[in-house]
Amino acid sequence: MNCKFRFLALLTFLLFLPVTNLIGAESNVPNYADEDREPDHLQEKAAKIFLDVPGYYQDYIKTEIPFVNYVRDRKLAQVHIMMTSQRTGSGGNEYTFTFTGLKNFAALSDTMKYVSRQMDTRDMTRQGMVKILKLGLMPYIAKTPQAKYLHISYRVKSNPMDVIDKWNFWVFNINTDGNLDLEESKKNYRLGGSLSANRVTPNWKMSFSLNTRYNETNIETSEGSISSITRSPGFRGIIVKSLGEHWSVGGYASARSSVYSNLNYSYGFAPALEFNVFPYSISTRKEFRFLYRLGYNNLHYNEETIFDKMNEALFSESLSSTLEIKEKWGSTSTTLRGSHFFHDFSKNKLEMSGNLNIRLFEGISIDISGSISRVHDQLSLPKKGATLEEVLLRRKQLASEWGVSTRIGLRYTFGSIYSNVVNPRFGSGGRHRRYY
Repeated sequence: MNCKFRFLALLTFLLFLPVTNLIGAESNVPNYADEDREPDHLQEKAAKIFLDVPGYYQDYIKTEIPFVNYVRDRKLAQVHIMMTSQRTGSGGNEYTFTFTGLKNFAALSDTMKYVSRQMDTRDMTRQGMVKILKLGLMPYIAKTPQAKYLHISYRVKSNPMDVIDKWNFWVFNINTDGNLDLEESKKNYRLGGSLSANRVTPNWKMSFSLNTRYNETNIETSEGSISSITRSPGFRGIIVKSLGEHWSVGGYASARSSVYSNLNYSYGFAPALEFNVFPYSISTRKEFRFLYRLGYNNLHYNEETIFDKMNEALFSESLSSTLEIKEKWGSTSTTLRGSHFFHDFSKNKLEMSGNLNIRLFEGISIDISGSISRVHDQLSLPKKGATLEEVLLRRKQLASEWGVSTRIGLRYTFGSIYSNVVNPRFGSGGRHRRYY
C-alpha cells in the first residue's frame, strides 16, 4: 500500500510539472492589464491644477483631461494654467496658455499657443485647446505616479510647406441682423448690416468697414401716436505699419450720419503714432501703450447748433494711455484719454476707465470696474433743444458736463478644494433658465 501511494504521488508530480513551469514562464511576461487597473489612491497623487480659463470651456477640459485634480484656488495648486486670447488677422483667435509651476513644480514653467480659424466651430476650437493643454501638462505628469499609465503615440504628418494664399491674407465679412419687438401699444423694428475687409500680417494691419442701421419705433398713447425713424450709416478704416517691437504708425478714417448726434453727415481722418513700453510679442500678457492722434473732421449738421453753426471744419488732437496686465494674482486694465479742439482749447474731454480683478487670498477675489469722464466738447448740440418725445426716443443728445459709472463685486468660494467632477444634467451650473 505504501508503494502504491508513493507511485501515485510521483505520477501526480510529473503531470503537474509542465503546468507549474508554464505558470512560472507566464509570470515573466508583462501583464499590460495590470496597467489599466488603477492602484489605490492614485487620483489623490495626481497633479493639482488651477484652471484659469473662461467657465464655458472648463467642463469640457475637465471631461477630456481627467488624470489631474482641478482645484478651486491658485494657492492650492501645483500648476496654474492661465489662458489669454487675441484676434488674428484671418478672423480667428490666438489662445496663449501659460503654465506656471507652483510648490514642488516651481521650476517648471512654459507657454504654448493654439490658433483657431474663423470658420472653426466651438467644438473644433475646444478640441484644439485640449490637445495643447495635454502637451503642456506632460512635464508635470511625468513627475507623478500617473506617468506610468501614459502611452504616447505619434502620427507622421507631411512636411511643412509655404502657404500660398490666393486672397493675399484679406478676410471679408458680410453681416446682417434684424430685431422685431411687438407690444399692444408699442412696435419697434431694427435692421442692420455691415461689410468689412481686414488684412493682418506681421508688418501691416488694415481694417475697413461699412455699416448701416435702421430703427423704427411706433408708440400708441392716450393722446395719439408717436413715430420715430432713424438711419445711421457709417464708415471706419484703419491702417497700421509695424516699426519694431515697440513702435507703430498709421491712421484712421471715418464717415457717418447720426440723427442722435445732429449730424447730417461728417467725415474725417487722423494720422496716429503708438508706443508700447512692453514688446508687442507679449501683448497677450501685458501692454502699456501710448497713442497720439492728430485729427481733422468736416461736420454738416441737421439743425443749427448752440454755437450757431450749420457746418464747420475742426482740427483736434488726443493722447491716450492704456495699461493691460494679466498675471497670476489677477488682471487689470486702465485707459486714460484726453482730447481737445485746436480752435478753442476749452472744448475738451477727459475720460478714464478701468477694470481690476484681484485674488486676495484663498477663495476670495474682488472685481472693480468703472469710468469717469469730464465732457466739454459737445459742439453738435442743437440750438432749439430737444422735446420730451425726442429725449424718450433717443433722437437727440442732451448736454452733459460729466459722467460716472462704477461696479464692485466680492466673491468668496469655500468647501472642497477639488473640482474634477462634471455633471451636465439640467444644464450647466449657474446658468439656469426660469420656467415660471
